[in-house]
Order: sequence, then structure tokens, then C-alpha cells
Amino acid sequence: MTNIKPGPEKFKLRDYLTRPDCERWEIIDGVPYKVASKIEEKYQHISKNIEVYLVTESRWKDRIYQVFDATTDVIFDEYNLVKPDVFVICDTSRIEENKITTPPDLIIEVSSPSTTLKDKREKKRLYEKFCVKEYIILYPEDELAELFSLNNDKYGAPEVFNWDETMRTESLELDLHLWEIFKNDNCSRSQTEGVWTED
Repeated sequence: MTNIKPGPEKFKLRDYLTRPDCERWEIIDGVPYKVASKIEEKYQHISKNIEVYLVTESRWKDRIYQVFDATTDVIFDEYNLVKPDVFVICDTSRIEENKITTPPDLIIEVSSPSTTLKDKREKKRLYEKFCVKEYIILYPEDELAELFSLNNDKYGAPEVFNWDETMRTESLELDLHLWEIFKNDNCSRSQTEGVWTED
């Protein structure tokens, strides 16, 4: 994700709307960032894993929430628009077609070496500012996850989880089995032994 230094005036939502449809952009505090059009397969795979996991769990446990991916914009205000990899809205009455104009309850970013700083700094500040209850960063390279939870309108130090552990998300009252998230098409981990096993 590459940022473009703004001029004297901040970049606004109306400026975003004038960009070509083929370009993908985010705006954080009035600074525009061009999102890479091509994402590595392993990051796409993990993003899809978490999306499918959340949808499946919601149906199985009869939970009422809706899961979205990066094709849906989250608009916080005229200076802040992002495309989280995965996010969840619990109150479905707040959902508008093709965009969200209210803070999600949970946001998940699948971090790559080129986006790690922004995920941990700019986006963390943004999500804290707009009171996103929980923010999860997944690190495919290290097979780790960080969970930031809102407490008195602030994120404290994150809880850190390994691929073979279970993460509890209080906003959804749901356990995330991370070995199901970090798995890939060729290999799967044994839940009981915690080791790689060939399919």
C-alpha cells in the first residue's frame, strides 16, 4: 500500500469518488493510500479462511451478524475510508448497500511486509479513534495473531496468539481456532498434536 503525500488540503471522500473504478484507494486522516491491485495468494487464502470461518460459525451457532470483505468500503467520515480484509457488523440495521458508514464491531487485517507498519500504526489509531470494539491483525509470515480490545475508548497492549491457539473475540462471543485460519490447501495442522500433516 503506497501513500501519496497530500497537498495543503486533506484528501476527502469526494476526491475518492472521482478516482477511476479500476483503482483501489483508502483514505486515513485525509491521506490517500493506493491499495495494491494484486495480492499474494497466501494472503488471499487466509483472508478467505477467516471470512468462511466466521460465516460458518454464525450459521452453526445461530448468531446474528454479517461478515464483509475488502470489496465493501467502511466510511468513518469524509477524511477516513478503508477497505478492511474482513470485518463484522453485529447490528444489521446499520448496513447500507455496498458501504458501511458506522464503525464495525470487529475488523481483521491480514498483514503483509508492505502493510505491517500501517496496520499497526495508522489503522490501529483510526480504529481506536472510531471505537471499533476489537481489532485483529493476522501475520501469515510468522503465523501469529494480535488482538486489540477497546477498553475505556482505548486499545491496550495486544494479546498475542500462535497458530495452534484459540482466540476469544468478545464482540462476537466466539472462539477462533487459529489453526483453521492459517491452514492452506496443501497442508493442515493436527488440532490434537499441533503439528503439520500432509493432506
